[in-house]
Amino acid sequence: MAGYLANYGAGDEQREKLIRRLIIAAAVVVVAGGILYYFLKDFRQERQTRMFFALLEKHDYQAAYQLWGCTESKPCRDYPFKDFMDDWGPKSARADVGAYHIKKSRSCGSGVIITVDFGKNQQEKLWVERDDLTIGFSPWPGCPPGR
Repeated sequence: MAGYLANYGAGDEQREKLIRRLIIAAAVVVVAGGILYYFLKDFRQERQTRMFFALLEKHDYQAAYQLWGCTESKPCRDYPFKDFMDDWGPKSARADVGAYHIKKSRSCGSGVIITVDFGKNQQEKLWVERDDLTIGFSPWPGCPPGR
């Protein structure tokens, strides 16, 4: 009868090791997922902003204007192409877009406020909608409370 209880509890150690490893693996996945979410949550909006500045560098102002949700055939009511060129064209204060740097992005309601630094103490805050990725000037200097 000595053999009957000789292996009693032997599987418990292996089960404990397996459970411990599963808990550690789950914790690593949760932490890695949180870090990835934090750094990549505004990736699409930042990519759209980079595309906008790439089009400006190529002097493709019509395509850049389309990223604002406007076309020459259907211009934006409050932002015609002439005003766009005054703000972003070759004779504007922001003509040297090659020196831009996305300083930070902040989720805010239905969009993202992206702070773009042009150097020489010149910054601009752009608004990028989450749904259709249209770009515009930010309506706020920062995210208002409650958003």
